[in-house]
Amino acid sequence: MSDLVSKFPHLAEWEAEQEQPTMKQLEAFAKATRIPFGYLYLPEPPEVSLPFADFRTLESRRPQGISPDLMETIQSMQRRQSWLREERIEAEADVLSFVGSADLSDNPEAIGREMRRVVGLDDGWAHRVPTWTAAVGELRNAIEALGVMAVINGVVGNNTRRKLDVKEFRGFALSDPHAPLVFVNGSDAKSAQMFTLAHELAHLWLGEAGEGLSGFKGLQPDGDAVERFCDQAAAEFLVPEAEMRAAWPSVANSDTPFEKLAGRFKVSPVVVGRRAMDLRLVDREEFFSFYRFYTQQERRMKAARTGGGDFYNNQNTRVGRLFASQVIRAAKEGRIGFKEAYDLSGLNGGAFQKYARKIGVPLP
Repeated sequence: MSDLVSKFPHLAEWEAEQEQPTMKQLEAFAKATRIPFGYLYLPEPPEVSLPFADFRTLESRRPQGISPDLMETIQSMQRRQSWLREERIEAEADVLSFVGSADLSDNPEAIGREMRRVVGLDDGWAHRVPTWTAAVGELRNAIEALGVMAVINGVVGNNTRRKLDVKEFRGFALSDPHAPLVFVNGSDAKSAQMFTLAHELAHLWLGEAGEGLSGFKGLQPDGDAVERFCDQAAAEFLVPEAEMRAAWPSVANSDTPFEKLAGRFKVSPVVVGRRAMDLRLVDREEFFSFYRFYTQQERRMKAARTGGGDFYNNQNTRVGRLFASQVIRAAKEGRIGFKEAYDLSGLNGGAFQKYARKIGVPLP
């Protein structure tokens, strides 16, 4: 709000109807607030409806609908999905049989184990990854290897001034047997992103019934049957119950049991703590006390860091090699124009060319 006041010093007078803004000022205000210009002439702002199901819990739902940032993000991901779907159909690619292969009547833990098998996370995968933070990238790559676009991004496109609000949503899934997509809000704590990634993947297993927006507090989805199903499947996928119960006695009396098991399962201590609570190895208060402490500590560490990392490395999660390589090849072969390629990837000119070289699909 303070930024708007500095840009529009007469904002208070406009709101009190003591002054009238000029057309040019209204256009500037609409641009600054990312509100369609015509909305400023309506007596009440229209409620923007989601193009798919809303699985968010009541605490995270916004009475005025969804933000322009979220809507633009959804529409951008839908454009990518639509384009890749047509590409794969034209190439007569096989459909991805796991999409829509589950039903709410199935045992979610069994689906979690099936997800683990399909993704290729064998019992020894955790030992091959050095840290749980590296495991997030490893899991995202494994999901993309299945043919799923897996996007982790905390801003709208590449605009670092337009941060996505984790209080509004954690992630969403777009189901399609040719070009499924999962999106994780990268503004969320790093410790929670792996759980959301697995949770959204479970939504794909439900197919069209699982397509929608997720938002939950404390890694505790408590919405309808779809959210509970995906929650349980994701928990088993990341930390199998049998392995967790077998490992717990060795750390139960430790001051840092969640941290000790995080290295074993290659998930964050928060995810281990959440699983321990689910299995009633610790009580709710112990977990949520730890959750609050850990995520606050993580936010402080994030705030202390400067810079947003390497721009081109960020594209591996914001765009993904799977989708980017398809777009680059289409542009290279002249099947789409470069303007369309730039729009689809969110990269322009030199950035598009440089990223193409970086992922091994150089342009002439």
